Amino acid sequence: MSTHENPSTPPVGAPPTIGELVSKVSEQFSALIRGEIELAQTNLKAKATRLGAGAGMFAAAGVLALYALGILLLAAVWGLYVWLPLWASALIVGVVLLIVVAILALVGKKQLDASKQFEVDPKTGLKMDVDAAKKGIQQ
Repeated sequence: MSTHENPSTPPVGAPPTIGELVSKVSEQFSALIRGEIELAQTNLKAKATRLGAGAGMFAAAGVLALYALGILLLAAVWGLYVWLPLWASALIVGVVLLIVVAILALVGKKQLDASKQFEVDPKTGLKMDVDAAKKGIQQ
């Protein structure tokens, strides 16, 4: 047994050196970052799962709403059939549907035309920013 101590290891009970403290903080920080990344991934997977389920339910609801609309239109035709011939009832319901479609299309076109005023032109915006920065530097 040697009574000489290894000079690279601190004596037992001595306070840690700055290098050891920095190393421990670095290790703990790395572990903390890895833990946060794992938590974010887990949360993202859970969110994606719920978004997928919600989108599937929403799609199913949309399909069923289309079937329900068809049934309601058929009921409207049969309701008018009480007073009119079947062909006239179907014609009236069809014309009313086309009027609704035309109104929706016109409103949609107006919305699309109105959206053109909000043109996205990042090149012009960046040029204005550069010009303003140049003027600020010159002053």
